[in-house]
Amino acid sequence: MSERAHVFVTEELDGVRIDRTLAVLAGLSRTQARQLVEGGEVTVGGTVAGKTTIPRAGDQIDYPVPAGEEALVPEPVAFRIALETDDVIVVDKPAGVVVHPGAGNQQGTLAHGLAYRFPELAALGDEHRWGLVHRLDRDTSGLLLVARNAAMHRYLQEQLQLRSIGRTYLALVAGHLGAATGTIEAPIGRDPLRPTRMAIVRDGRPARTHYTRLESWDECTLVEVELETGRTHQIRVHFSSIGNGLVGDHTYGDVSIEPANPGRVWLHATRLRFTLPDGARHEIESPLPDDLQQSLARLRAAGTRDG
Repeated sequence: MSERAHVFVTEELDGVRIDRTLAVLAGLSRTQARQLVEGGEVTVGGTVAGKTTIPRAGDQIDYPVPAGEEALVPEPVAFRIALETDDVIVVDKPAGVVVHPGAGNQQGTLAHGLAYRFPELAALGDEHRWGLVHRLDRDTSGLLLVARNAAMHRYLQEQLQLRSIGRTYLALVAGHLGAATGTIEAPIGRDPLRPTRMAIVRDGRPARTHYTRLESWDECTLVEVELETGRTHQIRVHFSSIGNGLVGDHTYGDVSIEPANPGRVWLHATRLRFTLPDGARHEIESPLPDDLQQSLARLRAAGTRDG
């Protein structure tokens, strides 16, 4: 009998079809995940999954480990540690680094680098996502929370679902915002016409994004963003939906704005706030990386519109 493993659906993957969810969480190719589902070998909450099954955040997915699948092999990957305690690590991820293994990314991910620096994370395995509590897109830089043991991972995942972990971003968006502060509230789900993308859809998961305008130029605006929920691509989709897509975003935004374009999505996870079970509170900040600082410097040199 094949060895079985299980993973838990994160909030970011809430509402994503079973094969895609399994591929991301278990580090499988989409083909492997689809074959396991179609073979009736995957269960969600104890019920056999079909190819149209939509798991929800917190659901347990059980699956057989494909024959010949190799464990994650630790390897050095460049990133900065912003905080390290006996129970948690806060990583300052550079742009261009994929967070965890998945289809087409079986080497060089942040998970590989974490396992190299902290061997106990390799032992956690994909069941606990190598300690990763949440994720950032490849081209998004900034702070990520990592648990160093299974009990802390379960606790922090629960806190994330309870929305008690604060996540603040800086983003540069195209155009101008009508108000100095605001909230974008619209449900997010898979784009029915382009399934590799997310979109505002009627039956999507509730999503709420708060923003504060910091500085404006002729063609773009710098905003501070606070996530109340954490849907996949939430910031990018929400701002695009109101006509203010992120600068440098080839998927949802406006990549044509110069001299602001840094050559990647202009999005940085700048602040992370959380409380540990012993009551210790942490608020960690990450400075803007050089490419985003240079982008702002070019804009300021060209002249500020208002701010």
